[in-house]
Amino acid sequence: MTKPEAGIFSRHDAKVLAVLRAATVGIAGAGGLGSNAAISLARAGVGRLILADFDRIEPSNLNRQQYTVKQIGLCKVKALRANLKLIAPFTIISAHDIKINQGSVEKVFGGADILIEAFDKADQKGMLINAWLQMHHDRPIIAASGLSGYGKNSRLKTRRMGNLYICGDGVSEPAPGVSPMAPRVAIVANMQANLAVELLMKIRRDNNVQD
Repeated sequence: MTKPEAGIFSRHDAKVLAVLRAATVGIAGAGGLGSNAAISLARAGVGRLILADFDRIEPSNLNRQQYTVKQIGLCKVKALRANLKLIAPFTIISAHDIKINQGSVEKVFGGADILIEAFDKADQKGMLINAWLQMHHDRPIIAASGLSGYGKNSRLKTRRMGNLYICGDGVSEPAPGVSPMAPRVAIVANMQANLAVELLMKIRRDNNVQD
């Protein structure tokens, strides 16, 4: 570990850091959820992130997504990779400028220990979740549902169904006058990121027991 890297993670527990540096987390979607979760995981010390999104940055994205005015019009995953390199240069970023479908899930995210679902549309969410659980029944996927609006922190929870985890209130959806806003979106994204760290530690402990 280089001196700058050691300084950045100087307050981390050595055993926790070792697990995170060896981990790979996939993030499907680089919008409000994906961009916030990616930054938190990189800051935490995750060694490799796999990002996938086909979208470009629009002005309306900036109210909740981790981009700047100067990046409007750029490919999201490439802009996010550039931002992450400024924040956490020791994390390896694999950026895929594609629309994920059932046939590409394994090709793009097959090397991930955990997958974070950060899509906007329900059909994409369902496709990703079903494909991942069919191919990797032993690897967690962390999805999100219900994060629009503001306030109501107490309604944000994590539900578990086997290796599928869902963060959010499970209710709030974009509607007239109820839009996704930075505070609540970031809370849910960080619930996903925090859970990913927790599960990575659990996976490591379980593997050690098996060994």
